[in-house]
Amino acid sequence: MSRRTTVGLFAAALTALMTTACSTVMVPVSPGDSSGLGRETVRVGIAYDSAGRGDKSFNDAAAAGIDRAKQELLVEAAEAKTQAETDEAREAALRGLATGGSNPVIAVGFLYAGAIGTVAKEFPDTLFAIIDDDSVTADNVVSLLFSEEQGSYLVGVAAALATRRNRVGFVGGVDVALIHKFEAGYVAGVHSVDPGIRVDVRYLTKPPDFGGFGAPAKGKTAAARLIADGADVVYAAAGGSGTGVFDAVAAAGNTWAIGVDSDQYATASEAVRPRILTSMLKRVDNGVFQEIQAFVKGDRAGGKKRYDLKVDGVGYATSNSKLGPYRSGMDKARYRVLAGAVKVPVS
Repeated sequence: MSRRTTVGLFAAALTALMTTACSTVMVPVSPGDSSGLGRETVRVGIAYDSAGRGDKSFNDAAAAGIDRAKQELLVEAAEAKTQAETDEAREAALRGLATGGSNPVIAVGFLYAGAIGTVAKEFPDTLFAIIDDDSVTADNVVSLLFSEEQGSYLVGVAAALATRRNRVGFVGGVDVALIHKFEAGYVAGVHSVDPGIRVDVRYLTKPPDFGGFGAPAKGKTAAARLIADGADVVYAAAGGSGTGVFDAVAAAGNTWAIGVDSDQYATASEAVRPRILTSMLKRVDNGVFQEIQAFVKGDRAGGKKRYDLKVDGVGYATSNSKLGPYRSGMDKARYRVLAGAVKVPVS
């Protein structure tokens, strides 16, 4: 065999080896690891609320982040959801994921705050992340927070530009501080265009009843009342209850709905899709993916991470071409917020 042939075979073998090595994401383990391998495969756990995947809103946005991480970072994933709306059920979901070897474990929603405070103490070597809550301070807990008011401000501008009756509506799932941020931003956006536009507000439930995030019938009733009172644009910040809002808007005709969290135009039924003007995008998918990416790179610290307009943490959907006439106004509003000329209220 010639020297040239031998060198060529060696190069080919080395290329194949490097390709194989790059096909699996591996990260360094802690110095105390006793496996002898010095490497570990990342297994992510995610705990949804009782709606789980398929809510076409908040949970699905988080699920999209997991799916992207599985594809791009080649991590493994385990999923769970609560079987009841209690702290005990949420603790069981988190504990099951951690016991099964998931690290990090991501909790979808502020209702997991109490459970994460308990379970994180039981698993000090596991990193827990919680979306929409910063009340738990621990070395192994990271809060993923979003500037919902900024995205809501932009869709409020759209509502003000689209209304013909100078009257718009807001449906909140549960009367809590988090949803007040959506309301405050929306109202501010509407009034930035025309302070004379009336904004009617309805909440579906109050704590301790958190069922307003999964009650489409209540959403439909609330939206129908707003429309009957004269609103011709209705923004739904109500999780799974938003489908009921869309049904009411579609039935009324000549009325617009604005979705939330994910691009709800893309997942709506054919009957209601044409009436969804836009959606406020809360990029939970980006937050989940970036947290997993940071973990893969070795960031295992607790603390707080904020996702706002500057980092594409919030925004608005452009799937419906009917939004076209209003996009210039929305973009100008976005630039004002980014430049600091507008500080969007949170309450």
